[in-house]
Amino acid sequence: MPITVDIDVMLARRKMSVGELADRVGITPANLAVLKNGRAKAVRFATLAALCEVLKCQPGDLLRWEAEDDV
Repeated sequence: MPITVDIDVMLARRKMSVGELADRVGITPANLAVLKNGRAKAVRFATLAALCEVLKCQPGDLLRWEAEDDV
């Protein structure tokens, strides 16, 4: 998928666990893991905003586009 999720990077920078982030954002750790591991098909803007608020970052710090390899 050409969109990469960098939640791990922000978690490391903020020295925060997945469980703590899930609690503070108000989503389940399982749903956060789906998003974090790039398996999510979509993300609600409200969830993205909550992630940014808790992690004190911009959406572009969490999501980035990468071109797919032409195989």
